[in-house]
Order: sequence, then C-alpha cells, then structure tokens
Amino acid sequence: MSSWKRPFHRLIVWLVLSISILTGCSETQPIEEESESQTEQLQTSETNATLEKEEEAPLEKESMASDEGNQPGDVDATVTNVVDGDTIDIEINGREERVRLLLVDTPETVHPDKPVQPFGTEASDFAKEKLSGKEIRFEYDGPKRDYYDRLLGYVWVNGENFNQQLLEKGLARYAYEYDPPYVHSASMKNAETRAKQQEKGIWSREGYVTDEGFQGEKSSKAEEIPASSPYEGSLPYDPQGPDRDCGDFSSQESAQAFYEAAGGPAQDPHRLDGHDQDGLVCESL
Repeated sequence: MSSWKRPFHRLIVWLVLSISILTGCSETQPIEEESESQTEQLQTSETNATLEKEEEAPLEKESMASDEGNQPGDVDATVTNVVDGDTIDIEINGREERVRLLLVDTPETVHPDKPVQPFGTEASDFAKEKLSGKEIRFEYDGPKRDYYDRLLGYVWVNGENFNQQLLEKGLARYAYEYDPPYVHSASMKNAETRAKQQEKGIWSREGYVTDEGFQGEKSSKAEEIPASSPYEGSLPYDPQGPDRDCGDFSSQESAQAFYEAAGGPAQDPHRLDGHDQDGLVCESL
C-alpha cells in the first residue's frame, strides 16, 4: 500500500470501529434498562408478599388465642369467702367478685326468707372444705354475668371441676341451663345421673328435688311482705328485689304474676321457669 494511502486507511478503520462501538452501546442499553425494570418488579413482589404475611399473622394469633380460651380454666383467682354451696367470693384481677357456680343449684342455707333446707349445710361445708382460701382457675362459659351482676362459671381446684363434684356427691341438682350448649354439660349431667341412681344426698329424699328447686315446708308467711321491704306493690315480693324461688309462693298463680312482673318470659332473673322454658313457672305448686 502506498505510504500516502495509509493514513486514510487508518482513519477509515477508526471510524468503522467507533460506529460499531456506539451502535453496540445503543443496542445494549434497553437490555440493561429491561433488566433493571425486572429487578424492581421482583423487589416489589417480594415486598408485597412480606406485607401480606405480616397482615395474616395477627389472624393466626387470634385463632390460636381463641383455641386456648376453650381450655379448662380461664383466669387465676383466690377464694376469699364461701357464701353457700353454689355461691362464693373470689379475688380476681385485683378485685373481689361474687360468683354463682354455673349449672348447679344447692339447697338454701342463707336465704333471707327461708329456713335451712335439707343438705344445704352439707353442700356449704363441702364447699368450705374444698375451696376456702384456695387458689383456683375460673372458667367462663357463655354469658359472664347473671341478672345480679355475679360472675358465672366453673371453678377448677386441684385440676377438678368443683361444680361437677357437687353433682357427683348428690349435693346439687343440674339447673339453669339458659344459654346452651355448655362445654361441660354432658359430663355434669352424667354426674347427676350417677348420684341419682345411687340415691346420694338430695336424691335420698323422695320428691325433694323438682324442676323448680327443692320442695320443703312452705312458710305460713310466704305471701307476706317483709316489714323491712320498701316495696309497696300488689305482689308479695318486689320483682326487682332479692332472689326468689318457687318455695316462696303459696300458689302457682302468685308465682306466675311475680315472674311476669320481673320480665318473663323474655327474662327470668329469678330462674322460676325451670328446664322446659315454657313460660309457666312453679307448676308443682
């Protein structure tokens, strides 16, 4: 090649190489941009997946907490006083509360207008022996409070259901099943059946246990209004006053009028309607 052509040849080669390089850069740039876009999409997907997991986590915890709440015993408490066989006072969450044991009814020992009923003292003594001063687990089941603002539930002491123990020993009847189903209903009914078959306690007296309570001597003053009562209505007792049961009334008609004045049949704060919930109370009178 002539010497004068060499510079032109080099210039042409240099231009070709420069154009190739520039063309290659412009062609690869979209690839790099596409790669960056794919990376951003992947990161966004991963972030969304993480947020979804974080939102689902509380639901799982809530579900687990609900399952745990169905286990025997909900709250630790201490028994501070035994009122009678089916009513106690406990210290719970730093305050004292009165408790009405769920699904059981023992004969009266402290009713203001009744004598001590047969096996009432035995039920109270058994409760004092088993519960006085004891650390317990208190289990809710259904509504937490009754008409009188008493807590409703089962008492677990030393791993045993005390409510069921009362039934097992014939010291209580199965009663006040207002909001079924109940967690321990079947086992407690079976306990009552065993006591009844063996004629234990309250079941040893024929005709003593009724759907409305315990059949005892009616006071000759059952229809009188206590002198200390401020109630001035036509009924023998104040429907909003102390708890009453069928033994307080001398006739079914009187009990029915009281029941309706207290809110029946929509409400039955004195639990006069028994198991059948038919709107007719104290039918054994």
